Amino acid sequence: MVEYTPTEMMTVSAARALKNDDVCFVGIGMPSAACNLARLTHAPDITLIYESGTIGTKPDVLPLSIGDGELCETAVNTVAVPEMFRYWLQGGKISVGFLGAAQLDKYGNINTTVIGDYDNPKVRLPGGGGAPEIATSCGEVFLVMKQSKRGFVEKIDFVTSLGHGKGGDDRASYGVDTKGPSRLITDLCIMEPHPEGKQFVVTSIHPGVTREEIIENTGWDVEFADEVAETAIPSEKELQVLRELHARTAKAHGDQQ
Repeated sequence: MVEYTPTEMMTVSAARALKNDDVCFVGIGMPSAACNLARLTHAPDITLIYESGTIGTKPDVLPLSIGDGELCETAVNTVAVPEMFRYWLQGGKISVGFLGAAQLDKYGNINTTVIGDYDNPKVRLPGGGGAPEIATSCGEVFLVMKQSKRGFVEKIDFVTSLGHGKGGDDRASYGVDTKGPSRLITDLCIMEPHPEGKQFVVTSIHPGVTREEIIENTGWDVEFADEVAETAIPSEKELQVLRELHARTAKAHGDQQ
């Protein structure tokens, strides 16, 4: 029997969502692991783009940051950051953006700015970076995040990056014509937006996870699709490639990770 961790299940599920012809704006951390796993398995021709301006990047190890030399050294081309955002991102040339969050609501709106009151926060977070532009300019957005009531909240403290706003057609009312969050991948399940209301609905549950666990780790009232699938377990090849990628990264970066 194949053994894997919840984090590996989440990473593999995220990787499987990518297609061979995707042009993907990649974030550091889990999104980077998922995108490179896809590149090393079923999507060898995927184009990975990082915020620092590297295009067609094929890193042998996962980068520590967007400024990691590994990205530039293995890229087909490198452009200036303004060109990356104006021509590539805002020009509609990127099909998928991968994002995480500190807080997330049921419509896929993201908070990476503050926890608590903006003027007197409990925690001040790193901020938006390029996420607000990624959320609105990529063809669609995949969200990847470990599931907990602390992060999956009814109302986020600050809207850093727009998801589906207040639901329904609210996103379009801001003049945003891209698809927005189309998939939320967690360590417990996969959710997709309701076709009309746009609130997230559970469409697939990972093996061994119960509906009760999902409800207990979500801060809003969870909806389940009429037909909920069971997520396919990671294959031996997917796990081998992912673990070898992490092993190379650990060897290259040591305790810098």
